[in-house]
Amino acid sequence: MTKKKTNPYPTLSEMGVESPKQIDNYYITSINLVDVLRIVYQRPPGSFLTSSRTYQFPRVQEDVAAAAGGDEKESAVLNTHPMLRAAVKELQAILIAKTSKESIAAELLGEIKLLEEDIAMRSECLKALVRKIPAVE
Repeated sequence: MTKKKTNPYPTLSEMGVESPKQIDNYYITSINLVDVLRIVYQRPPGSFLTSSRTYQFPRVQEDVAAAAGGDEKESAVLNTHPMLRAAVKELQAILIAKTSKESIAAELLGEIKLLEEDIAMRSECLKALVRKIPAVE
């Protein structure tokens, strides 16, 4: 039985973000009635992937009933798009995790484990090649 891994960043995945560990920063600007989210990546040297992606979210109109002198009047309020709010929460979680000492230590330990596995695999491969060399008499 295999465990199904849940996606910790469902909104970003829905937006097409495939490398959340490479996110370096993000910026939000507003132009007219549209909020623009720009995600900046830290890519490895020589990468063909883009260094940033931009998303546009229209403002969402919500009706709010305000009590004024006992009479209820409805007024329209423009709020940020729910998907933008969810994406910002996920981006904040990513950036906090990147700066957390515990997550940095866990990342380093994971990389050390991968290195140890790689060395063990290569050692076994070399030993197998040495066994194939005929003995010289």
